[in-house]
Amino acid sequence: MTRPRDAAQRFLDLLPADLLSDLCVIHSPLMEITALPSTLKLDDTTTVVFTSGAGVRVASERMAERQVAYCVGQRTTEAALSAGWDARFCGETADALVASLLAARPSGTLLHLHGEYTRGAVVDRLTEGGLPCRGEVIYRQDLQPLSAEAEQALGAQIPLIVPLFSPRTAAHFASLCPKTAHLTLIAMSDAVAQAMPRLQSGALKVSKAPTAGAMADLLRDVAQSVLWVETDAPKE
Repeated sequence: MTRPRDAAQRFLDLLPADLLSDLCVIHSPLMEITALPSTLKLDDTTTVVFTSGAGVRVASERMAERQVAYCVGQRTTEAALSAGWDARFCGETADALVASLLAARPSGTLLHLHGEYTRGAVVDRLTEGGLPCRGEVIYRQDLQPLSAEAEQALGAQIPLIVPLFSPRTAAHFASLCPKTAHLTLIAMSDAVAQAMPRLQSGALKVSKAPTAGAMADLLRDVAQSVLWVETDAPKE
């Protein structure tokens, strides 16, 4: 698991318990979220935009105000609701969010609270579409090295299933991964898959939808197939 530990555990909770009991989970977070020092105020902003759970967490810790929040992803929406925001689900991608807001055309200035690295050009596209929007960076996403356990497993060439959720993390993993590693890669989207061309020669699966649930379904199917090959395949 290459996600931060809390996000990785939420993902693992989506998998069947009997399947998890048959798997050895190796945690190697490749990104660390660090909140940036700032005091956030809504000022003339009536609504905020969240495209990540990290944005919800950091903003909720820094802001006393709770207004309408337009969110990408069901889990981000649920996190915002739990933190007291009037959260509105606007699809699973930045494209869906932009289309939804341009159609709804909420009044006032929108504030996109995000990390140093963000995709989808949300602020620019909304502004170009006639919706006043500004962005503010509220956290860093610092890349991390592989854990010792992950390095050992990759070097031992044992079969590994690696779910990857963002293009940046996928590219970083590819840069760290030895060519001899025995991998089955699970990408959350085509963009994630395309971020690691050096590893394209191995087994690569792309999720049917950019959601944690769809990723969990795909991982379950892949893991069951691998376990069948390892334990139940007929011997010659």
